[in-house]
Amino acid sequence: MSEAVALGAAPAVPAKGLRGGALGMVSSMVIGMSSTAPAYSIAATLGLIVLAGTGFKAAAFVLLSFVPVLFVAFAFRELNTAEPDCGTNFTWAARAFGPHAGWFTGWVVTVAQLLVMSSQSALTGRYTLLLFGASDAADSRWLTTAIGAGWLLALCWLCHRGIEVSARTQWILLGVELAVLVLFSVVALVRVFEGTAGPQASPPHLDWLWPGGVSAGTAVSAVLLAVFIYWGWESSLSVNEESADPRHAPGRAAVLSTVLLVLNYLLVTVAALAFAGVGADGIGLANEANSEDVLAGLGGAVFGDGATGKVLGVLLIVSVLTSGAATSQATIMPAARTTLSMASHGALPRVFGRVHPRFRTPTVATWAFGLVSLAVYVLLALISDNVLADSVDAVGLTIAIEYTMTALACVWVFRRTLFASVRNFVLRGLLPFTGGVFFLAVLGFALVEYARPDAGETTVFGIGGVAVIGVVSIVLGVPLMFAVHRACRDFFAGRRLPRGVVLRGGDRITPDRVG
Repeated sequence: MSEAVALGAAPAVPAKGLRGGALGMVSSMVIGMSSTAPAYSIAATLGLIVLAGTGFKAAAFVLLSFVPVLFVAFAFRELNTAEPDCGTNFTWAARAFGPHAGWFTGWVVTVAQLLVMSSQSALTGRYTLLLFGASDAADSRWLTTAIGAGWLLALCWLCHRGIEVSARTQWILLGVELAVLVLFSVVALVRVFEGTAGPQASPPHLDWLWPGGVSAGTAVSAVLLAVFIYWGWESSLSVNEESADPRHAPGRAAVLSTVLLVLNYLLVTVAALAFAGVGADGIGLANEANSEDVLAGLGGAVFGDGATGKVLGVLLIVSVLTSGAATSQATIMPAARTTLSMASHGALPRVFGRVHPRFRTPTVATWAFGLVSLAVYVLLALISDNVLADSVDAVGLTIAIEYTMTALACVWVFRRTLFASVRNFVLRGLLPFTGGVFFLAVLGFALVEYARPDAGETTVFGIGGVAVIGVVSIVLGVPLMFAVHRACRDFFAGRRLPRGVVLRGGDRITPDRVG
């Protein structure tokens, strides 16, 4: 390649064959929101935040945890503007810190996606049975695993059929999910203000949104729980090459997704706190019996036992089911596109870069991820429910690494433009750096917390199973990276995806000749 690279010109990248211009900004935003599993995330986490000792301040920590996530979202947006590549984290980390860092970041993200697929497959299996009133059958590990596996394969098939089909499915699933959550929140709040919610209810107060008055240990535990309910919005950027405006729309969609998520979470959180209170008995959110799914515990109380209430209670189950299905599909799409990008840049064997000639989807990558997800899910589920539960919690470690690497990559790639304007300094430097340091600290706190023997459901030689599963899964990427090193020499030598920088006055990543 010539040394005379035009200002703002990116090095040539092989066309990946995806269907360009297929998605608008709203569709990208829907994919990002779906990937977070709004209904399931808040249902499974709110009770734990209250149990951590926050009480009514749980709402404050849901809001507080959003701030560093927003900072990282700005980093994603800025990097996408400079290089809209469906490999996202993998590509940008390689540009900033070199091919080994890029490959490892891609691996960490894939680990997170594999573990999330296990939890969401288990969720869809269980809630499918609950939808039909088979509560006893829902406790059968074999039956829920079989149904969850069926959902996983069906969603892989949908992703294989085309991005338009996937996007339309996401619209439907997310629409049902959000409609039921809003209905639940409105009914709960109306009953609180009418005085028909019961003696445990408390009218909302602005004080609930201020995190003061809790101990430092409680605050750290609450943030560790709350910050991960936002993970997934970055799926908006994984479909950037299929967007009508690849450089700008996906980044805007990602930022808007985080804003809509925090509004949704706050509405549900405040409604649940106001209606149920934070007591340890009955429907109180500090009741450990309800902590795994506070929405299921509140559904009957909020909607009542009449015919209408029973129908609405079923819809609440449907919302969690669609949440799991939407998240699974919205996880398969970015995982397949990360793999496609890695193959296109020579970081994986070329076979993973094959795109279906008709559907224009990464066929091999989609089915490869789906089948590996299926194997991991079945293995974890059949070992024990406790191992499956700890593997879900271990995702937090991978998320912290992903966000740290991407945020710091933003600062480094844009380092020569940071002082060109106040906007650049804030949105490309200060906020991403703050977000990156925050998640690096989260990684450290999480490792210490998860390593405690009583932190999860399992232990290995006296160490918490959550930490063991997370660390082993992450470190496994090192031998795998060296295993593909020989077949991908050009990539690891920096010839396929060289380190890059955005020059002052430019707006694209160019090869960094200085380093």
